[in-house]
Amino acid sequence: MCGISGIFSFDSDFVIDSELLKSMNNAQAHRGPNGQGYHIKPGIGLGHRRLSVIDLAGGHQPLYNADKSVVVVFNGEIFNHHDLAKELTALGYNFQTHSDTETIVHAWQEWGVDCVHHFRGMFAFILWDSIKKELFVARDRLGVKPLHYSLLSNGSVIFGSELKVLRQHPLCPNTINPESIEDYLTFGYIPDPKTIFSDVFKLEAGYYLHLKQNENSKELIPIQYWDLPWQANETLSSQEIEEELIERLKEAVEIRMEAEVPLGAFLSGGVDSGAIVAMMSQLQSTPVNTCSIGFDVPEFNETDFAKLVADRYQTNHNVEMVNHEDFDLIDKLIDIYDEPYADSSALPTYRVCELARKHVTVALSGDGGDELFAGYRRYRLHMAEQALRDKIPLSIRKPIFSVLGKLYPKLDWAPQFLRAKTTFQSLALSSSEAYLNSMSKLRVDERENLYSKRFLDKLNGYNSGEVFKRLLKGKSFDDPLKEVQYLDYKTWITGDINTKVDRASMAHGLEVRVPFLDHQFIEWAFKVPSSANLYKGEGKAALKKQLESHVPHDNLYRKKMGFSVPLAEWLRGPLKDKLRSLITSEAFMATGIFQSEKINIMLEDHLANKKNHADSLWTLMMLGLFIERESAK
Repeated sequence: MCGISGIFSFDSDFVIDSELLKSMNNAQAHRGPNGQGYHIKPGIGLGHRRLSVIDLAGGHQPLYNADKSVVVVFNGEIFNHHDLAKELTALGYNFQTHSDTETIVHAWQEWGVDCVHHFRGMFAFILWDSIKKELFVARDRLGVKPLHYSLLSNGSVIFGSELKVLRQHPLCPNTINPESIEDYLTFGYIPDPKTIFSDVFKLEAGYYLHLKQNENSKELIPIQYWDLPWQANETLSSQEIEEELIERLKEAVEIRMEAEVPLGAFLSGGVDSGAIVAMMSQLQSTPVNTCSIGFDVPEFNETDFAKLVADRYQTNHNVEMVNHEDFDLIDKLIDIYDEPYADSSALPTYRVCELARKHVTVALSGDGGDELFAGYRRYRLHMAEQALRDKIPLSIRKPIFSVLGKLYPKLDWAPQFLRAKTTFQSLALSSSEAYLNSMSKLRVDERENLYSKRFLDKLNGYNSGEVFKRLLKGKSFDDPLKEVQYLDYKTWITGDINTKVDRASMAHGLEVRVPFLDHQFIEWAFKVPSSANLYKGEGKAALKKQLESHVPHDNLYRKKMGFSVPLAEWLRGPLKDKLRSLITSEAFMATGIFQSEKINIMLEDHLANKKNHADSLWTLMMLGLFIERESAK
């Protein structure tokens, strides 16, 4: 696991500023504390920060082929590199190292841009071929590892694992993109390919860039090489699920257990982390190193459930308790994420990565199980609403439920059956529109109520519903659950989950591997029928059924707790002053995004306990923190 950076020019005579490249690369020193390396020639400069995990002696980067005509900097792991090395050796390539990085250069020599189809892993890499004068930049299929880029005014292109790398360059654009603000307030993060800044982008998961030097065209056109199997019509039978699920999961875990440094796993007490620890324990003869954190508030503490799995498999279990008023990290979040990011579970994720790094250098995670096997409560609610949508034509639903959605008050404090405002709104929409409405940090009516006329003019009619429309263009789903799972993979997984874990882990020099995000496992498991995943009101039913002999019953069938913090209480109590100062500050209001009186009404209603605006206010507060940092630069 590492950090990569680069400067490329379409002009082969362009002189690379070596000191500038080093400054860019060193901005991500936390990602690679074990060393750095550079390749600098006219028209191309590559930088690398290394966290040593495989081939400690020989895996230094940049890494070259035999005649040094091909060079690569790489962040991630190619988990099938042994098989690839055998295949490439048989084709006549000589390997000088045992590093998975070397498979990339030889795979490029043999297969060109098709090399990505041969890789099984998590990766972002920048490869330069000095004979072909071609730059090849690729990101893994599920977006586990990040990559940012921007075409500058001088015609050069800059790359970096994190946004802070690009921002070291004096020509990096720094104008905030109004559409990114709208997307952020909707999702709580900025979905790929946008960043907070106009003309600065994230390479989307499953895409690559192929740039050629000394050609007239200087366009950056990302090309998609992989997608989830959304077109698959076949579904798996009960027998296939029973016979294959555990073995396929175990295989996805096994290929992620290679390391020359201490290896372990996160253990939250939930289904997915319990499954990963169970598989690891069956695959190695020594006890698994497991790490859990707990809170001093019982309703947020899962350590007793984590202990059930740890005791069953006799793991080397490490637990730390976190004070529920652990606010010191909040100011660090903008430094870690580089742009507004509103998932409050980033706080405990940072702490569990901090704990894990004390004991291991590589940790396996259970992320991705809920999205693949429909474990979230929101999936069940969506399908319940969808049953009503299917019975009533849109021409009838839209006018009736639109009016009800506008008239019905937002009753966050009320029992669940009375919280109908979002439901009424969703019933007036299509399946994907309804899902976006229910997932939004601030719903479209709430956002538009807060926006100033000046900002609405800047948006020029844009709203974040365009994110889903773009992803669904040309696609048709017979199964509405598969449709929203697909959307989660394209937005939530990459923009929220993977971003959260990558930045939190790399802040501590920790590598995290995610078996549930193995693309071969996903291609198989995405064919599990929705009726098997959501069965008699039980989410993740197919997975839980097959795990019954591997994970304690209480872990499988208890109510899902989630990795959360007491936001509403924080924002009415110890964070009240910080919240108020950030979202009513001069810098915040000087952006011209919001109407100050509308912000104040939301704030005071929450503080007076009239309404629960915790998610919305936390989202605004993190935007305020970003704006404060930017205004100070």
